[in-house]
Amino acid sequence: MPKKKPNTEETEKSPLVAAAEAMGSAAGKVAAIMGAKAEPVHAPSQKKAKLQSKNKQRLPRKQKKAQRKLDAAHTSKPAPVL
Repeated sequence: MPKKKPNTEETEKSPLVAAAEAMGSAAGKVAAIMGAKAEPVHAPSQKKAKLQSKNKQRLPRKQKKAQRKLDAAHTSKPAPVL
C-alpha cells in the first residue's frame, strides 16, 4: 500500500497566518516583559439550594407520642378557681 502524502494545505501555513502568529507571539513577549497578566478565570459561583434543609430534631415515633401527651396534659389543666 503506498504511503499517503500529507495534505500540503494543512501542513504549510499561509503567509498571512504565519505573520499573524509571529506578531501575536511578539506582542505576548512584550506584554509579559511589561508585567501584564492574563485575567484570572472566575470560579463558578456557589448557588444556594432551592429548598434549604431545616435543622429540626427528628424524634422516633414513640418519643413523639409521649411528648404530645405531656404537652396536652400541661395545656389542658383546669384554671384554678378563686
